[in-house]
Amino acid sequence: MKIAILCASGKAGKAITNEVLERGFNPVCFVRDSSKMNEFANKIQVVQKDIFALDSKDLADFDVIIDAFGEWQDLSLHKKHIESLSKILQGSRARLLVVGGAGSLYMDSSHTARLMDMPNFPKEYLGVAQATAEVLSFLRDEKGFTWVYVSPSLELVPTLPKSNHYEIIGEEFKVNANHESKIGYSDYASAMIDIARDLGYKNMRVGVIGL
Repeated sequence: MKIAILCASGKAGKAITNEVLERGFNPVCFVRDSSKMNEFANKIQVVQKDIFALDSKDLADFDVIIDAFGEWQDLSLHKKHIESLSKILQGSRARLLVVGGAGSLYMDSSHTARLMDMPNFPKEYLGVAQATAEVLSFLRDEKGFTWVYVSPSLELVPTLPKSNHYEIIGEEFKVNANHESKIGYSDYASAMIDIARDLGYKNMRVGVIGL
């Protein structure tokens, strides 16, 4: 399986890169600044190229493309980046796996109210939740390539050690036995590669929760 990781130098991107290597694959990592990938020196192929500068030739040879784009300042870039990727992936055989947000998870089977619509949703995360939800809305209308949007738990924690205890869920918000919606980056990355290896996941959103 040939895997590309876009925006690989962020927290999610690095966790996914580590997981891909542990699974025995040789990823190609696309980053704006290759110096931020020095910890992976001689282990991976790094391409220094901004995600908005990519073209169809850059991504032509992959089976799976993992989009780990993240932005907290200019939130309009979330929608712009998926529109840009859509243009260059039309007709691609690759599956695009997107690191999504938790705020768009539905609160029940009616699929009306979302987590970010709840009054106790953290206000400091509302902007990025709305921006990542726009990405999902865009993908739902996408017909030109195969995609999977992967929502993490409400709490995505960099410092949590890898446990290998997680569940891939559907579109509805869920808590674990401790009444928590929490997962570490390493377990989220592991779930992402499980999804990458399972061709049954296509044109859909799934969630991941730590157990």
